[in-house]
Amino acid sequence: MSNTTKNVYDMETVMLDDANSELIIIDQTLLPNETVYLKLKTQEEIWEAIYKLRVRGAPAIGVAAAYGIYLGAKAISAQKYEEFYSEFIKLKEYLASSRPTAVNLFWALDRMDEYVKANKDKSIDDIKNELLKESHKIKEEDTWVCRSIGEYGLTLLKPGMGILTHCNAGQLATSKYGTALAPIYVGQEKGYNLKVFADETRPLLQGARLTAYELNKAGVDVTLICDNMASAVMKNGWVQAVFVGCDRVAANGDTANKIGTSGVAILAKNYNIPFYVCAPTSTIDMNCASGEDICIEERNPDEVTEMWYEKRMAPKDIKVFNPAFDVTDEKFITGIITEYGIAKAPYNESLKEIFKRKRGTV
Repeated sequence: MSNTTKNVYDMETVMLDDANSELIIIDQTLLPNETVYLKLKTQEEIWEAIYKLRVRGAPAIGVAAAYGIYLGAKAISAQKYEEFYSEFIKLKEYLASSRPTAVNLFWALDRMDEYVKANKDKSIDDIKNELLKESHKIKEEDTWVCRSIGEYGLTLLKPGMGILTHCNAGQLATSKYGTALAPIYVGQEKGYNLKVFADETRPLLQGARLTAYELNKAGVDVTLICDNMASAVMKNGWVQAVFVGCDRVAANGDTANKIGTSGVAILAKNYNIPFYVCAPTSTIDMNCASGEDICIEERNPDEVTEMWYEKRMAPKDIKVFNPAFDVTDEKFITGIITEYGIAKAPYNESLKEIFKRKRGTV
């Protein structure tokens, strides 16, 4: 695909080629310089793509996991349910080991698991067909979810506002629109002319490589800043709201997102700027009491010391602390924007109300 393409919606992050038994993804580790689609056939290739962040963003990981486990199940030769299910669980556990913090990974795998168990009286071929339908449904639902988050988020904005975002929670992280960037894209459709400041997001630079890339392609007014410049643009009065995505929301409203998010939230609080977390309900873990219960993934030190440099930029024997995420305390969060509305403190109560709406009981 040409890098001159202006319509970001032409870029599909995750696709299934069922005829060739392939999961197709954009290799996000090569952006913005190359737009390369990878064709993944084996479970090992899919695991590596999730672990290496070739596909990333909570919703996109969920879609990739659903398609991935379908392809794995499709290749199981067993014709008896017990044997089939035994192999299926091995696939599930294997893919689940790729990213310990991304709740959408487990949510999608569990959902596919439930479908297998619910259809255990059917033939193995019928079960595989049901898994195919369910994986497509997960992707279709994600597009609706993101659009809905965009509509709710836009109610908090006025034309011409300045928005700061951290990491990438846009088209590249989802099936369409994104989560944190969805209000910006919906606003663009309606002529809001929002101005976005994108943190570079060290050490993997998702803000520089991905958010700035896709917003620029879409014609959005976007300015790239280093992470340590967020305070300056806030103090200058250029930012009226912060929108971020997340990988997990705890029942009390604490959220885990890309490392550096908690610092942005603290800055926003200092400057009296509202800080919003955009979270599909699939990302909300009501079985997780607080942020203290969220497992934080630690990644390879090379990401900090040499990954983006021609030469290593730190002593070879230096110790490195490289957590992928941090936890933002609920007291710094103005609201959590979901596809069923906006939750506000106290989150222990408002998140329960969100799930009641999802179940259609309110």
